Amino acid sequence: MSGHLVIRDVAVDFPRPGGRLEVLEGIDLEVQPGEVVALIGPNGSGKSTLLRVAAGLLAPNRGTVELDGRRILQPDPAIGLVFQEPRLLPWRTVAANVAYPLELAGWPRPRREARVAELLELIGLTGWAEVRPSQLSGGIRQRAALARALALEPRVLLLDEPFSALDALTRERLNLELLELWGRTGTSIVVVTHSIQEAIFLADRVAVLASRPGRIVANLRVALPRPRSLDALDAAAVSPLAAEIRHRLGELAA
Repeated sequence: MSGHLVIRDVAVDFPRPGGRLEVLEGIDLEVQPGEVVALIGPNGSGKSTLLRVAAGLLAPNRGTVELDGRRILQPDPAIGLVFQEPRLLPWRTVAANVAYPLELAGWPRPRREARVAELLELIGLTGWAEVRPSQLSGGIRQRAALARALALEPRVLLLDEPFSALDALTRERLNLELLELWGRTGTSIVVVTHSIQEAIFLADRVAVLASRPGRIVANLRVALPRPRSLDALDAAAVSPLAAEIRHRLGELAA
């Protein structure tokens, strides 16, 4: 399993009345196998658009995305994506939602069932297998979405503010669980967040994006040792790196 993601010179713009809206301009980002990279920037800096390009959901106007030397031109099972909203199918149980990508990939039922059981145990959802999304808390729904994204054993996991709609305590717990999951799977991760503290706690590196058109203006290494505990989350908020990121974001807002 590798997971070497390379984004080169990516530019995206959209048509609008009176001209084109430039969203991304000249994005270069490389994620090493097993690395966690956080993307942070003001609203309108194109963070979510960049994830859609990386996932093969949106073709850039210029530039390329490669995973392990292979061009990404469409959605690919080697890249998992989790949105801010879980987007579970409401008529399916948790187990059936997690199994959905396996069904689309043509896995036979016994193999699907074994994989779903493995994922539910991995994410801590074994007791929720037959429950429908409407009966779940926000945290459990997002766990189910994460399990679904991992179903096809992706080499890269893209997370678009996955815990931002949750209360602070649930968010802290899921951040810790995400790191534990990363430690077991070794999947490369790119996570979008508006929280400086969360970016530092999760990542090996923090990429700061400027406002529209989005471009990377800083690529900052995180010095916190791993494994990380919730004490590290508190330390992240008052670290020199947090001050540096605030300074960079302040410059962008000026």
